Amino acid sequence: MKRLVVVLALLLGTALAAQAAEDVAAKAKAEGSAAFYANITSVEPIMEAFEADTGVKGQYTRISTSKFVATVMTEFEAGKLMADVVQGPLPVLEILKAKGVLAPYSSPAAAGYAEWTRKDDSIQLFGIEYVGLVYNKELVKPADVPKRYADLADPKWKDKIVMANPANHATTISWLVGLKDNVFKSEAEWRAFLKGLAANKPMFVASFGPTPAPVESGEKLIAISMPKYIITKAPAPLDWARVEEPLFGTPRAIAVTSKAPHPNAARLFVDYWLSQKAMGVLAKDVGEYVLAPGVFPPIDGMDKADVRPIRELSDEEIQKWGAEFQTIFEVQ
Repeated sequence: MKRLVVVLALLLGTALAAQAAEDVAAKAKAEGSAAFYANITSVEPIMEAFEADTGVKGQYTRISTSKFVATVMTEFEAGKLMADVVQGPLPVLEILKAKGVLAPYSSPAAAGYAEWTRKDDSIQLFGIEYVGLVYNKELVKPADVPKRYADLADPKWKDKIVMANPANHATTISWLVGLKDNVFKSEAEWRAFLKGLAANKPMFVASFGPTPAPVESGEKLIAISMPKYIITKAPAPLDWARVEEPLFGTPRAIAVTSKAPHPNAARLFVDYWLSQKAMGVLAKDVGEYVLAPGVFPPIDGMDKADVRPIRELSDEEIQKWGAEFQTIFEVQ
């Protein structure tokens, strides 16, 4: 009898969850669209699939990491934030939550994700903005491919490196500090690496997005960038250095906004985004490293790579280290 009660309770719970999902879907369809502000690139396949599968249009606005908080807060404080859903590096969403921009929402689609990916009642992690060393495989000899991050300080790479601006690009700042925390044996050794990297006069660009182009063209040979571009820039001659250390990156997160113009469409979009189908598209078509179980980007060797989230830096730490890197790298 007790077992029968448990089974009936489970069936009832499943039925209620299904009914709730149908209600959200119907209301979302009536709302018509979900506006998505994100720093992630090349997600058009998911936006198209979302509309095809749900009948709700996804409106994607790309905002670079360095401008994300300022852009969202300007709209939010003016009472004109159009975003239903925001996606960005975890530190960015934590700043937005502290300022009241995010709403509580726990998506049922995240049930299979590891427990550590659920940060709080608003923020869900779905991937790691993994950073590696991406190089031109037609111009860099196999013997010259870096084996350690410290190899970037070798003078042979002078005027051959491109990277996002270490003075204001939050993910690059976090990555450099992550190397201090996880790779180098001492702060002195890490600072020697920074000095050597700076001496090689890297080209600075605004974000990761522009880093592959100079490597594709041969203007530069190596980028501190995201291996995902091996997929999105194919058939460009790009590969990634299988360094001895792990790949590190900032956790990627997603959340519903507190004043979403289309709240049901927002929840439906987050549910869809976290689904196995969407994460599969994100990994296979966009090259992202996602946290959905068993899903990997089709980049040679990436299924065996040790990819780890780095420590979350506070806004104050980002500003502190950004100012210091501005001096070290002589950013104008």
